[in-house]
Amino acid sequence: MTSSTRERIVAESLRLFAERGYAATSVAEIEAAAGLSPGAGGLYRHFRSKEEVLASAIREHIERTRKQVNDVLAGASAYEDRPLHVRLKMTCHAGLAKMREEQDLIRVLFRDLDQFPNLVAEMREGIVNPLYDGIAAWLSAQPEFAGADEDWPAIASILGGAVVNYWLANESMYEPPTRIDEKRFVESWARLGMGLVAGPDRLPREPAS
Repeated sequence: MTSSTRERIVAESLRLFAERGYAATSVAEIEAAAGLSPGAGGLYRHFRSKEEVLASAIREHIERTRKQVNDVLAGASAYEDRPLHVRLKMTCHAGLAKMREEQDLIRVLFRDLDQFPNLVAEMREGIVNPLYDGIAAWLSAQPEFAGADEDWPAIASILGGAVVNYWLANESMYEPPTRIDEKRFVESWARLGMGLVAGPDRLPREPAS
């Protein structure tokens, strides 16, 4: 058995969990999907249980997300010559692309992870919070916002939450809210971000309680 076999087991198990649910997916079905002899115990050469396969899938996604966030932040300065509204739209597109990339994991999260609170905590601390922290760091680093006295984590939760809600509504109800297509959503999201630019009519921010 090679490392590629382990990778196939993880990838196929997550796909099956997303399609059928964790409980409804058998070890034999995972083995068959991964190109192993179903029921022959090939999965157990790499994992102690089906739950360990799920945990491994989540941890691999956490590691990949952490690297992606770091890469995006490291490369953000390369786009400072572009107008702010263009950079904002690029960020929104990146957020939607990330949601699409993680669609199987998100389906498993909402369908099955209430059974595994420890894995929910790992996703929260390993994927969800770093993504919001990344948005906050990106916003605060933009030259147009230099010196702005803003609660960037709170703003990131609003802007990031809008992206998550738009994608989830589209995914669960098979069309976006009020049929707003992605182009219109991204454009309006960027306009909201543009409203953070310092100006004479900026409202004072109330101190956090």
